[in-house]
Amino acid sequence: MARSSTRPTSRDVAHAAGVSQAAVSLVLGDKWRGRVSEATAERVRQAARALDYRPNLAARNLRLGRTRTVLLVVPALTTEFFAGVYTGAARVAAQHGFGVVLYPSPEGIGPARDPFASAQAALDGVLASSMAADALTAIRGDRLPLVMLDSDPTGSPGAATVNLDIADGIRQVADHLLGLGHRRILHLAADVPSWTFEARARALGARLAAVPGTELSTARAPISIEGALAATETALTTPGPRPTAIVCDDDKLAAGAYKALRRLGLRIPDDVSVTGLDDLALATALDPELTTVRLDAELFGERGMRALLAVLEGHEPTGGDIPVELVVRGSTAPPRTPRPPA
Repeated sequence: MARSSTRPTSRDVAHAAGVSQAAVSLVLGDKWRGRVSEATAERVRQAARALDYRPNLAARNLRLGRTRTVLLVVPALTTEFFAGVYTGAARVAAQHGFGVVLYPSPEGIGPARDPFASAQAALDGVLASSMAADALTAIRGDRLPLVMLDSDPTGSPGAATVNLDIADGIRQVADHLLGLGHRRILHLAADVPSWTFEARARALGARLAAVPGTELSTARAPISIEGALAATETALTTPGPRPTAIVCDDDKLAAGAYKALRRLGLRIPDDVSVTGLDDLALATALDPELTTVRLDAELFGERGMRALLAVLEGHEPTGGDIPVELVVRGSTAPPRTPRPPA
């Protein structure tokens, strides 16, 4: 006999399991403990699976006054890092019956049009990166339950912030280069007005300032290979002693630095060492492979979503920055004329 095209209902599940519709609602809403027995709960679950029953979330959400939808606001998707953030956030959201809508804030042209007729009516909450914070006003996301990622914990508009320990990552890079004997260092800084990049510059400057005899210069570039190439070429052809190491805010900037160094006839790491930050797939595609700081993008997304769910439930999110790890590869070595390590 052909299977009916009519969608099974909770009444069908109740009939198959020999229980009331209220019991079905309790079990499938995971609120059965202490109200129905384990055996009854399992019977309901088996009946639901056999009938391929799916709750009518639209009706349920109307009753609850919630859409169970969260917006993840990120910069334009120029690297796989934010794809990892989305993957981690969506995984945790799905475990709690939420969906995640990804909203890339367009690069260079300001915030795009609100993707919803009314963000406040269509969303339960927002996760946003500090690099895409300008988009929040356009979508009125700053009026919703909000958790900020990669943002100033003392001055962000959200109820909570979730951060990777970027400052420690930069300190690990600086200590690595200082230990190799580098004292003239160029910071290839992302030309993006964002707390996360300001934090990197502060951490690098403070660590190098603590070691006598160090020289730190800065070149700014947009986060693109072409922009990094031009900025590095200009910095290295300026009169004066050449830096022996380049600290890049991002692996893509490091790729541009590689191209500039090769155009100038310089070898990596023999003439100049280079470091990145992110540990993208690009890091091991470069030759030599890039010394960089590994950021766990999926864990970042998971922690951000858990914090937002806590806010939605009226709880205080778990604090503490997410640790990061320096991965040493072939792009760093002692300078040609080593100096005593710090």
